[in-house]
Amino acid sequence: MSSEGEGRFHMVDVSLITSGSRRVMLRTDDGVRIEAVYERSTASVTDTAVVVAHGFTGSADRPAVRRAARAFAERGAAVVTFSFRGHGGSGGRSTVGDREVLDLSAAVRWARELGHARVATVGFSMGGSVVLRHAALDRESAGRADAVAAVSAPARWYYRGTAPMRRLHWVVTRPAGRLVGRYGLRTRIDRRAWDPVPLSPVEAVPLIAPTPLLIVHGDRDPYFPLDHPRMLAGAGEAELWVERGMGHAENAANGELLTRLGDWLTRA
Repeated sequence: MSSEGEGRFHMVDVSLITSGSRRVMLRTDDGVRIEAVYERSTASVTDTAVVVAHGFTGSADRPAVRRAARAFAERGAAVVTFSFRGHGGSGGRSTVGDREVLDLSAAVRWARELGHARVATVGFSMGGSVVLRHAALDRESAGRADAVAAVSAPARWYYRGTAPMRRLHWVVTRPAGRLVGRYGLRTRIDRRAWDPVPLSPVEAVPLIAPTPLLIVHGDRDPYFPLDHPRMLAGAGEAELWVERGMGHAENAANGELLTRLGDWLTRA
Protein backbone atom coordinates (compact mmCIF):
# COMPACT_ATOMS: atom_id res chain seq x y z
CA MET A 1 0.00 0.00 0.00
CA SER A 2 1.32 3.46 -0.81
CA SER A 3 0.21 6.40 1.26
CA GLU A 4 0.63 9.82 -0.23
CA GLY A 5 -0.54 11.52 -3.39
CA GLU A 6 -3.13 14.01 -4.46
CA GLY A 7 -6.41 12.68 -5.84
CA ARG A 8 -7.59 13.95 -9.23
CA PHE A 9 -11.37 14.10 -9.46
CA HIS A 10 -13.26 12.26 -12.19
CA MET A 11 -16.99 11.55 -12.24
CA VAL A 12 -18.66 8.75 -14.16
CA ASP A 13 -22.10 7.14 -14.39
CA VAL A 14 -24.20 9.98 -12.99
CA SER A 15 -27.82 9.15 -12.12
CA LEU A 16 -30.45 11.27 -10.37
CA ILE A 17 -32.32 9.75 -7.43
CA THR A 18 -34.65 12.62 -6.52
CA SER A 19 -34.86 16.29 -7.40
CA GLY A 20 -32.46 17.12 -4.57
CA SER A 21 -30.20 14.07 -4.58
CA ARG A 22 -27.63 12.48 -6.87
CA ARG A 23 -25.78 9.17 -6.77
CA VAL A 24 -22.60 8.94 -8.83
CA MET A 25 -19.45 6.93 -9.25
CA LEU A 26 -16.26 8.93 -8.74
CA ARG A 27 -12.86 7.81 -9.96
CA THR A 28 -9.86 8.45 -7.73
CA ASP A 29 -6.33 9.34 -8.78
CA ASP A 30 -5.33 5.67 -8.57
CA GLY A 31 -8.29 4.55 -10.68
CA VAL A 32 -10.69 3.19 -8.05
CA ARG A 33 -14.42 3.74 -8.57
CA ILE A 34 -16.09 5.20 -5.48
CA GLU A 35 -19.85 5.45 -4.99
CA ALA A 36 -21.03 8.81 -3.66
CA VAL A 37 -24.35 10.48 -2.86
CA TYR A 38 -25.10 14.22 -2.84
CA GLU A 39 -28.08 15.64 -0.98
CA ARG A 40 -29.18 19.25 -0.81
CA SER A 41 -29.95 20.80 2.54
CA THR A 42 -33.54 20.79 3.76
CA ALA A 43 -32.89 24.21 5.34
CA SER A 44 -30.17 25.80 3.24
CA VAL A 45 -28.68 28.72 5.14
CA THR A 46 -25.02 28.35 4.15
CA ASP A 47 -22.95 27.50 1.10
CA THR A 48 -21.25 24.67 3.00
CA ALA A 49 -21.11 21.05 1.91
CA VAL A 50 -20.24 18.45 4.54
CA VAL A 51 -18.45 15.32 3.34
CA VAL A 52 -18.99 12.34 5.65
CA ALA A 53 -16.30 9.64 5.95
CA HIS A 54 -17.65 6.45 7.54
CA GLY A 55 -15.89 3.95 9.76
CA PHE A 56 -14.38 0.58 8.83
CA THR A 57 -17.07 -1.86 7.52
CA GLY A 58 -19.51 1.05 6.96
CA SER A 59 -20.85 2.49 3.71
CA ALA A 60 -22.81 5.43 2.34
CA ASP A 61 -26.07 3.51 2.80
CA ARG A 62 -25.64 2.30 6.39
CA PRO A 63 -28.39 3.61 8.71
CA ALA A 64 -25.98 5.42 11.04
CA VAL A 65 -24.38 7.26 8.11
CA ARG A 66 -27.78 8.21 6.69
CA ARG A 67 -28.84 9.47 10.13
CA ALA A 68 -25.75 11.68 10.36
CA ALA A 69 -26.34 13.00 6.85
CA ARG A 70 -29.93 13.97 7.71
CA ALA A 71 -28.80 15.74 10.87
CA PHE A 72 -26.18 17.79 9.01
CA ALA A 73 -28.66 18.68 6.26
CA GLU A 74 -31.07 19.94 8.88
CA ARG A 75 -28.38 22.33 10.12
CA GLY A 76 -28.14 23.97 6.71
CA ALA A 77 -25.42 22.06 4.87
CA ALA A 78 -25.51 20.06 1.68
CA VAL A 79 -24.11 16.60 2.37
CA VAL A 80 -21.89 14.20 0.43
CA THR A 81 -21.69 10.63 1.67
CA PHE A 82 -19.57 7.98 -0.01
CA SER A 83 -18.29 4.45 0.46
CA PHE A 84 -14.58 3.95 0.92
CA ARG A 85 -12.82 1.53 -1.42
CA GLY A 86 -13.67 -2.07 -0.58
CA HIS A 87 -16.93 -0.98 1.08
CA GLY A 88 -20.50 -0.86 -0.17
CA GLY A 89 -20.80 -0.38 -3.94
CA SER A 90 -17.28 1.03 -4.36
CA GLY A 91 -14.53 -0.84 -6.14
CA GLY A 92 -11.10 -1.80 -4.93
CA ARG A 93 -10.03 -3.14 -1.56
CA SER A 94 -9.79 -1.44 1.79
CA THR A 95 -6.32 -0.30 2.82
CA VAL A 96 -7.69 0.53 6.30
CA GLY A 97 -6.98 4.27 6.18
CA ASP A 98 -4.02 4.52 3.82
CA ARG A 99 -5.13 5.22 0.23
CA GLU A 100 -8.60 6.13 1.45
CA VAL A 101 -7.25 9.70 1.50
CA LEU A 102 -7.68 9.62 -2.29
CA ASP A 103 -11.32 8.55 -1.91
CA LEU A 104 -12.05 11.48 0.39
CA SER A 105 -10.24 13.91 -1.88
CA ALA A 106 -12.39 12.82 -4.83
CA ALA A 107 -15.56 13.37 -2.77
CA VAL A 108 -14.43 16.85 -1.66
CA ARG A 109 -13.58 17.81 -5.24
CA TRP A 110 -17.02 16.66 -6.37
CA ALA A 111 -18.64 18.90 -3.73
CA ARG A 112 -16.69 21.85 -5.13
CA GLU A 113 -17.64 20.90 -8.68
CA LEU A 114 -21.27 21.14 -7.56
CA GLY A 115 -20.70 24.77 -6.65
CA HIS A 116 -19.87 24.73 -2.93
CA ALA A 117 -17.16 27.25 -2.08
CA ARG A 118 -16.77 25.83 1.43
CA VAL A 119 -16.40 22.11 2.15
CA ALA A 120 -16.05 20.61 5.63
CA THR A 121 -15.12 16.99 6.36
CA VAL A 122 -16.22 14.80 9.24
CA GLY A 123 -14.90 11.28 9.76
CA PHE A 124 -15.77 8.48 12.16
CA SER A 125 -13.19 5.98 13.48
CA MET A 126 -11.16 4.92 10.39
CA GLY A 127 -12.83 7.83 8.60
CA GLY A 128 -11.60 10.08 11.40
CA SER A 129 -8.01 9.06 10.75
CA VAL A 130 -8.59 9.69 7.04
CA VAL A 131 -9.97 13.22 7.45
CA LEU A 132 -6.95 14.12 9.61
CA ARG A 133 -4.43 12.78 7.11
CA HIS A 134 -6.33 14.30 4.18
CA ALA A 135 -6.32 17.75 5.83
CA ALA A 136 -2.57 17.50 6.36
CA LEU A 137 -1.69 16.17 2.90
CA ASP A 138 -4.14 17.94 0.57
CA ARG A 139 -3.92 21.59 1.61
CA GLU A 140 -3.69 23.55 -1.63
CA SER A 141 -5.86 21.85 -4.25
CA ALA A 142 -9.61 21.78 -4.86
CA GLY A 143 -9.63 18.64 -2.73
CA ARG A 144 -8.75 20.54 0.44
CA ALA A 145 -11.06 20.81 3.46
CA ASP A 146 -12.09 24.12 5.04
CA ALA A 147 -12.95 22.58 8.42
CA VAL A 148 -12.28 19.11 9.85
CA ALA A 149 -13.94 17.03 12.57
CA ALA A 150 -12.61 13.61 13.62
CA VAL A 151 -14.91 11.45 15.76
CA SER A 152 -13.61 8.35 17.61
CA ALA A 153 -10.35 8.49 15.66
CA PRO A 154 -7.17 6.62 16.62
CA ALA A 155 -4.08 8.69 17.33
CA ARG A 156 -1.55 6.05 16.28
CA TRP A 157 -1.33 2.96 14.12
CA TYR A 158 -1.12 -0.69 15.20
CA TYR A 159 -2.95 -0.11 18.50
CA ARG A 160 -3.95 -3.43 20.11
CA GLY A 161 -4.70 -2.33 23.66
CA THR A 162 -8.40 -3.30 23.64
CA ALA A 163 -10.19 -6.54 22.74
CA PRO A 164 -12.13 -4.95 19.82
CA MET A 165 -8.88 -3.71 18.29
CA ARG A 166 -7.25 -7.12 18.66
CA ARG A 167 -10.21 -8.64 16.82
CA LEU A 168 -9.94 -5.97 14.11
CA HIS A 169 -6.24 -6.72 13.61
CA TRP A 170 -7.10 -10.39 13.17
CA VAL A 171 -9.67 -9.51 10.52
CA VAL A 172 -7.22 -7.30 8.63
CA THR A 173 -4.02 -9.35 8.86
CA ARG A 174 -5.13 -13.01 8.69
CA PRO A 175 -6.47 -14.82 5.60
CA ALA A 176 -9.34 -16.28 7.63
CA GLY A 177 -10.04 -12.84 9.05
CA ARG A 178 -10.22 -11.29 5.59
CA LEU A 179 -12.73 -13.94 4.60
CA VAL A 180 -14.83 -12.95 7.60
CA GLY A 181 -14.43 -9.34 6.51
CA ARG A 182 -15.56 -10.10 2.96
CA TYR A 183 -18.51 -12.37 3.63
CA GLY A 184 -19.49 -11.47 7.19
CA LEU A 185 -18.77 -7.74 7.25
CA ARG A 186 -19.15 -7.04 3.50
CA THR A 187 -15.72 -5.41 3.42
CA ARG A 188 -13.03 -6.39 0.93
CA ILE A 189 -9.59 -5.94 2.51
CA ASP A 190 -6.24 -5.65 0.74
CA ARG A 191 -3.92 -8.44 1.85
CA ARG A 192 -0.74 -6.39 1.33
CA ALA A 193 0.97 -4.70 4.28
CA TRP A 194 1.54 -0.95 4.27
CA ASP A 195 4.70 -0.02 2.38
CA PRO A 196 5.59 2.63 3.35
CA VAL A 197 3.69 3.10 6.60
CA PRO A 198 1.46 6.17 6.09
CA LEU A 199 1.61 9.34 8.12
CA SER A 200 -0.16 8.64 11.40
CA PRO A 201 -3.13 10.72 12.61
CA VAL A 202 -1.13 12.30 15.45
CA GLU A 203 1.65 13.20 13.02
CA ALA A 204 -0.92 14.77 10.72
CA VAL A 205 -2.49 17.09 13.29
CA PRO A 206 0.35 19.65 13.50
CA LEU A 207 0.15 20.10 9.71
CA ILE A 208 -3.56 21.00 9.65
CA ALA A 209 -3.54 24.55 11.10
CA PRO A 210 -4.89 27.11 10.33
CA THR A 211 -7.81 24.91 9.18
CA PRO A 212 -10.30 24.62 12.09
CA LEU A 213 -10.04 21.19 13.71
CA LEU A 214 -12.41 19.43 16.11
CA ILE A 215 -11.65 16.16 17.94
CA VAL A 216 -14.68 14.29 19.37
CA HIS A 217 -14.47 11.13 21.47
CA GLY A 218 -16.70 9.15 23.80
CA ASP A 219 -15.57 8.37 27.34
CA ARG A 220 -16.93 4.82 26.90
CA ASP A 221 -15.29 4.07 23.57
CA PRO A 222 -14.46 0.33 23.63
CA TYR A 223 -11.89 0.65 20.80
CA PHE A 224 -9.71 3.65 21.68
CA PRO A 225 -9.35 4.99 25.25
CA LEU A 226 -9.15 8.69 26.04
CA ASP A 227 -5.40 8.95 25.61
CA HIS A 228 -6.03 8.86 21.84
CA PRO A 229 -8.16 12.05 21.59
CA ARG A 230 -6.00 13.81 24.16
CA MET A 231 -2.89 12.96 22.17
CA LEU A 232 -4.51 14.24 18.97
CA ALA A 233 -5.76 17.48 20.54
CA GLY A 234 -2.40 18.10 22.19
CA ALA A 235 -0.48 17.69 18.95
CA GLY A 236 -1.74 20.90 17.36
CA GLU A 237 -4.44 23.56 17.32
CA ALA A 238 -7.67 21.66 17.99
CA GLU A 239 -10.90 21.84 19.95
CA LEU A 240 -11.66 18.72 22.01
CA TRP A 241 -15.12 17.42 22.96
CA VAL A 242 -15.18 14.44 25.34
CA GLU A 243 -18.73 13.04 25.23
CA ARG A 244 -20.05 11.49 28.44
CA GLY A 245 -21.52 8.01 28.01
CA MET A 246 -20.70 7.80 24.28
CA GLY A 247 -19.32 4.63 22.73
CA HIS A 248 -17.66 4.37 19.33
CA ALA A 249 -18.12 6.24 16.05
CA GLU A 250 -21.26 6.91 14.01
CA ASN A 251 -23.30 4.12 15.61
CA ALA A 252 -22.87 5.78 19.02
CA ALA A 253 -23.42 9.40 17.94
CA ASN A 254 -26.82 10.52 19.22
CA GLY A 255 -29.03 13.21 17.74
CA GLU A 256 -27.88 15.92 20.12
CA LEU A 257 -24.21 15.36 19.27
CA LEU A 258 -24.94 15.26 15.54
CA THR A 259 -26.80 18.56 15.83
CA ARG A 260 -23.85 20.19 17.59
CA LEU A 261 -21.49 18.69 15.02
CA GLY A 262 -23.63 20.05 12.20
CA ASP A 263 -23.56 23.52 13.73
CA TRP A 264 -19.78 23.39 14.15
CA LEU A 265 -19.18 22.12 10.61
CA THR A 266 -21.33 24.81 9.02
CA ARG A 267 -19.96 27.68 11.11
CA ALA A 268 -16.39 26.85 12.13
